[in-house]
Amino acid sequence: MENSEEIKAAKEIIQAFLRARKILRLYPLNNPIFIRTLEDCFGRFQNYFHYSDDLSLKIRQNEIYCNSDLIYYNTEKEDNIALFFFKDGLREISFKKDLSIDEMVEFLKIMSMDFDRELIDDDVVTMLWEKDFQNIQYIVDESYLEEDEDYEARAITEAKEHTSEQDDLLRAYEDAFNKEEIKEISIFPLTDNDLLQLSTEFEKDLRDKSGKLADILFEMLFMPDSMVDYTEVSRFLTSTVEYAIKNGDLQTVTDVLTEVKRISNDKNIAEEIKIRMKKIVSFAGSDPMISMVGELIDSGQNIDERIFGDFVGLLDRNAIEPFMKILGEIQSIHARKIVIDALIVLGPRDIVTLARGLNDTRWFVVRNVIYIFRKIGDKRALDYLLKTIKHGDIRVRKEVIRSLGEFGGDTVLKTLRECLYGPEAQVRSAALKALGNIASEAAKRIIIDEILDKTFKDKNFDEKKEYFEVLSHWKDEDVFNLLVRILKKRMCWGRTKKYENKACAAHGLGLIGNKEALRVLNKYVTARNKLLRGFASAAAKRIEHGR
Repeated sequence: MENSEEIKAAKEIIQAFLRARKILRLYPLNNPIFIRTLEDCFGRFQNYFHYSDDLSLKIRQNEIYCNSDLIYYNTEKEDNIALFFFKDGLREISFKKDLSIDEMVEFLKIMSMDFDRELIDDDVVTMLWEKDFQNIQYIVDESYLEEDEDYEARAITEAKEHTSEQDDLLRAYEDAFNKEEIKEISIFPLTDNDLLQLSTEFEKDLRDKSGKLADILFEMLFMPDSMVDYTEVSRFLTSTVEYAIKNGDLQTVTDVLTEVKRISNDKNIAEEIKIRMKKIVSFAGSDPMISMVGELIDSGQNIDERIFGDFVGLLDRNAIEPFMKILGEIQSIHARKIVIDALIVLGPRDIVTLARGLNDTRWFVVRNVIYIFRKIGDKRALDYLLKTIKHGDIRVRKEVIRSLGEFGGDTVLKTLRECLYGPEAQVRSAALKALGNIASEAAKRIIIDEILDKTFKDKNFDEKKEYFEVLSHWKDEDVFNLLVRILKKRMCWGRTKKYENKACAAHGLGLIGNKEALRVLNKYVTARNKLLRGFASAAAKRIEHGR
């Protein structure tokens, strides 16, 4: 088929997206219009997959490209699907040929969130990750997200610096009290902004009182022994922590714990005081306190993540189990992410306790714990992760394999090789990519052995192609010579399967990019076999253009 027809089919999918995301907001799931719209959108995908096995969309701020062709352009800020994905860091989205209608519907639901961005806390990337799509993949510019994560805090600070309403209100009160005689009083109703200011001042007053009380209690600790009951002072400090957490005042809790830690680490402080200080830290990380923290972050209130991070960093390892508990209870994706980040900080303090989460009956809890281990990167976690490789949920097994690939080392190679023979294509693919991520000589040998095995010819073409793609990560002489040898190998029988191997070898040479391969590839750009001819031509062009 001509490239123009493929691009036309891709443009039709984008137009179907635009229609579907509006319909999702107007009609219920069982409405005939809704159903017809989804069927039409899915039909557009099926039409496109006649030309290619996957649709890869490159995202720019106001454009979407398929290959190098522009298929969508919109400079408006409203109803701009390119901007919708771009501002959350997405740079590429790919749809596989095996895309199901259920996956497509869930993806469209995420797209429709653009109409309600003020009502949701989670970014597009988080929602995509939570769905764990099997046939929808994406690439995120993480550096873009990190650079922009303080934008909201900066905007709030700037807004506060420029506001003058509170100063005007105070001047009005001063002028009123300076009047010798008030002849007439005019009563104006309070505006929403007035109520917000009053509420803020009230909350600030509570925080100020809690903080001042804590300061007084700390001063009492260092009065002469005859005048101080350490037990009573520590009890009041504990009550202050509880009161502050209950009222969502994590700043005061953080201030108290900071001072407690300072006292605990001071060699000149009496041991009796240090013992009571440690109990306050333990109380802050106890089940009742962390449960209240979980309710706070799950309530949708705006949490200062810097303050929350400081709070978590001051806790002891006893807080791990309560955080594990709320990880399975909270409903908000954003809140769950905050808890995961907390456990990444706390987890290294007690790997054994964290590992208990791998025995949870809920698959998403287990997957999140594996993700936490992967981010911590502590090799002590390997023994626990290897035991979960046979978990009943495929999403958990994929996360384990991904983690093993990042941990690396010879201890994981045997397990990853066994996963190459698993019944699910997704698990086999994850294991293959993990071996490529390890990038050791032993990992390379495993992949080569599989390619040279006589059963390799029985794999489907896409899986074969992926083997050669991963093998091309090793751009050394051994791999280059192997691919050339496969490409030049004569065929006696099983010609269709052998042509697939040759096409994959040509594809691998193109990915390696060695110009010496052109002499071999150019011999096959006019091959009779269409598959081999197409891959040899594409590989040669890739090398010639230095991509």
